[in-house]
Amino acid sequence: MNLRKPVFAGSWYPADEQGCENQIHRFLESGKDLSVSVTAPVGGIVPHAGWVYSGSIACNVIHRLSLTASPDVVVIFGMHLHSGSSRYMMPEGQWETPFGPMTVDTTVAQALRRQYAFELESPTRFHQDNTIELQMPFVRYFFKDARVLAIGVPPHAESLSLAASVVAITRELSLDIVVIGSTDLTHYGPNYGFTSQGTGPEAVEWVRDKNDRRVIDAMLRMDPEAVMHEGLKHDNACCSGAAAAAIAAGKALGAQTADQLIYATSYDKSPGESFVGYTGILF
Repeated sequence: MNLRKPVFAGSWYPADEQGCENQIHRFLESGKDLSVSVTAPVGGIVPHAGWVYSGSIACNVIHRLSLTASPDVVVIFGMHLHSGSSRYMMPEGQWETPFGPMTVDTTVAQALRRQYAFELESPTRFHQDNTIELQMPFVRYFFKDARVLAIGVPPHAESLSLAASVVAITRELSLDIVVIGSTDLTHYGPNYGFTSQGTGPEAVEWVRDKNDRRVIDAMLRMDPEAVMHEGLKHDNACCSGAAAAAIAAGKALGAQTADQLIYATSYDKSPGESFVGYTGILF
């Protein structure tokens, strides 16, 4: 009863261990020539679409984190929330993945609960949200000995103080962590009710070079307030609170610079009037 069953396994990513591992090997092969200037990252930003669209980006970001970090806890910020939303957390139990369970770090979770109010989830009562679940197989594969803490954070200033508190708490407990923020970028086209630039190649160019570029630049400046502002004003980050919280936590961990590993859109895989932008960033 303490195991949170996956919702998207078998549809958004493979449900079995061998299928996931085979896909991860293909992702790593496709990303082997990618490079960033950040040599020992403490965190990153990843997308959360189905693996066929953005799995390679998320996989390669999390893999790069694992090359220099051996954390006790992997903290994942995510969830599709608006500025007035509550915060969410599952403070105990395990997340089931094709590679085995990921155990929640209850000590850090309980310390956070003493400082902040949460809508508490349980392994049997939770929101069906892809932003965090899609990362769990990667986290379990690359950080098999780590515990996990997943937090849903809205695009609100208090999410930044919470992120700093996560770092302070884990330092007090002498725990090493890495932080991940899960967000996709612009959702453009009639499927998303966003067609201000029409359709066709010009719309793709606008999303890639202007709308997504604005929020990516804010991420690379490590400016969490600007990331949230961009997401709220320009609809270019569906989970800007999660990305901003990861950046704030990264800065508290000592990160001073960020670099983009890769950018892509779903249009690259499946051209159409509706498409989504994705980025992978390390800091």
